[in-house]
Amino acid sequence: MSQWKQIQQLEIRLLEHVDYLYDDNFPMDIRQGLASWIESQDWDTAANDESMAAVQFTNLLSQLERVRSQEQNFLQRHNMKIIQQQLQVKYATNPAVMARLISTCLREERRILSSACMQEQGPLEKSLQNSVAFERQKSMDNRVGIIRGSVQLMDQAVKYIEDMQDDFDFRYKTLQSRDSAERNSEQMKQEVTRLQEILNRLDFKRKEILSKMDVVIKEIDDLMTSQLNPELQDWKRRQQIAAIGGPLLTGLEQLQSWFTLTAQSLFQIKRQLDKLGELVLKVTYESDPIPLQKPQMEEQVKYLIYHLIKSSFVVEKQPCMPTHPQKPLIIKTGVQFTTKVRLLVKLPEVDYQLKVKTTFDKDLPPGRVRQFFILTNNTKVMDIEDYSNGCLSVEFRHLQLKEKKYINGTKGNEGLLSVTEELHSLSFEACFTVQGLTIDLETCSLPLVVISNVSQLPGGWASVMWYNLLTDEPRNLAFFGNPPRASWSQLSEVLSWQFSTFAGRGLNKEQLTMLGEKLLGQHASCSDFQVSWSKFSKENIPGKPFSFWMWLDSILELIKKHLLPVWNENYIMGFVSKEMERTLLKDREPGTFLLRFSESHLGGITFTWVEHKDNGDVKFNSVEPYTKSRLSALPFADIIRDYKVISDGVVPENPLKFLYPDIPKDEAFGRLYNSQPSKVHPYIPSTLIPISELRSNTSTTPPPCQSPEPPMTPGEFDMLNEQLCFDINTMSSPYSE
Repeated sequence: MSQWKQIQQLEIRLLEHVDYLYDDNFPMDIRQGLASWIESQDWDTAANDESMAAVQFTNLLSQLERVRSQEQNFLQRHNMKIIQQQLQVKYATNPAVMARLISTCLREERRILSSACMQEQGPLEKSLQNSVAFERQKSMDNRVGIIRGSVQLMDQAVKYIEDMQDDFDFRYKTLQSRDSAERNSEQMKQEVTRLQEILNRLDFKRKEILSKMDVVIKEIDDLMTSQLNPELQDWKRRQQIAAIGGPLLTGLEQLQSWFTLTAQSLFQIKRQLDKLGELVLKVTYESDPIPLQKPQMEEQVKYLIYHLIKSSFVVEKQPCMPTHPQKPLIIKTGVQFTTKVRLLVKLPEVDYQLKVKTTFDKDLPPGRVRQFFILTNNTKVMDIEDYSNGCLSVEFRHLQLKEKKYINGTKGNEGLLSVTEELHSLSFEACFTVQGLTIDLETCSLPLVVISNVSQLPGGWASVMWYNLLTDEPRNLAFFGNPPRASWSQLSEVLSWQFSTFAGRGLNKEQLTMLGEKLLGQHASCSDFQVSWSKFSKENIPGKPFSFWMWLDSILELIKKHLLPVWNENYIMGFVSKEMERTLLKDREPGTFLLRFSESHLGGITFTWVEHKDNGDVKFNSVEPYTKSRLSALPFADIIRDYKVISDGVVPENPLKFLYPDIPKDEAFGRLYNSQPSKVHPYIPSTLIPISELRSNTSTTPPPCQSPEPPMTPGEFDMLNEQLCFDINTMSSPYSE
């Protein structure tokens, strides 16, 4: 079943999250009409390859045109034509943006499908998707709208005061131009009285507008303190969670709308105060409220503008290597990485030559030995995005780090922290000038891990996960000097996200329980049990030469590269101990087998099947784990199909009959079989067959190799006869490296 069909079968609660993914940037009409084609493309690679993204963009438009030409409904054809035109306007010059968007949507769909399989959401995800957040946003929309309306009304009030003052000024000058003989006339006295009334009313209106301004300024101050800044911090926290595999990060467009509307209100008030200052130059009087109150209000407005603009400078896309798009915040020396910053305030008066400078490790903690510098150009100009709503942003696509050379000839970390525990940061600086105000902007990335070898990537990713799970501090570079513990409920949720992100399907409750037993032993049933950083990532599992995280990461890599179809069909039980395995299989039909990950090998998968002896005894057989080197030669589904056992010279047979609990093997794996015998003539067709030899209990040496009966070819027999072992895949083949 396609991913889109699975999505359509979700309950309403989850469909609402799917609906949130699609808007004018990538309409759901396209997702619906091109579902199969979209899912068959490699959008992850295209998102980081400009030439491939351009090809995919052209192909998408062609596919859309094909579907449109076949559509019978006139209205639908018209809508699809509009969508085509919109896509060309948005992405023709930057197709990689579209590829990233589609890649993100597909990944988030998989995460939603994964969460649907779980009985309940984890604590982190639940906290990010509660109804309170939606109510908070509605309140924010309403409050920003009210403030904007109040400021617009003050514009009208200032204009009214200006008109009233012009009237006063005209009457006053007219009165002054009269002859002195007329000044004691009754008409003159009436005119003076009229002028006094206008002045009294002008004074009242000036006091009234200043009072209204004071109320609105205080309202904006409270809005920024109690709602806008917390919303920004909430977005930054959700960015951290999204970086380690959590729910899709959304809400930046909404934040930009709030920031922009608030900034527009403040700048409008500033102009209104400037206008009042101009009016004072023309007409003033004793106890005039404008000279008394205006300076203080101007300072308040400038202060609010200053802090609003400074906080609106954010890192939209955290530093990430294009080669590892799903593992941001890890940078390898000598490898290009990308990052993007954005200004959430959109104003027509902004100087668009806004230069942004990047600096690596601007405030390096004392005691660090390893130091780096940016090798490539570190300054770029912010520009308006054509494909968005016109925000100012800049994307650095070709940054590269190099380690500094040391005078004493030494390099590396001589302290207590390992390379992957050292945290670094990337700073961004710019100077913002608008309406006579100059504001120095600065923001920084989340802490980064710098590696020099790809073998350090798993350890680096463990550090990134641990940091962003447990703290919302943006720049605590000394975090791993004394890392806090994580509760198992927190950690298990993040581990499930790793599987949904990298393998397409998260872990269910039973699998997480089994993982908990592996890591915590007798404490696995306690969701609040605190796990130390050392136990998770540094200490070896008892009796094993590797840590828990290294073992789990190797399994993720194995699934991603060799087991993805089988994993996503939910055929791999995965995390189950040998004891539990035997409990599950002992009462099943002979030939029933299950698939689990090896506990003794890094990145290994094995299967165990059950046999029932004539005397009633139950026997369990487990094959030597298959690792990436063996799975590179033969797909795992084909291994299940073709697996054979030789026992005491008997003709090979496949002992695997039913996938646990009782699914016929071919029914489960049939559609995943993909290797076919060679059809090149005049050669005899051949295929690789995985074979194990079961030795009898009484024999200490393998029996002599007997010529097996067909269907094995002579060539296959010669190979077996030459090197008979537990699995033919351990032989060197012309296809292996």
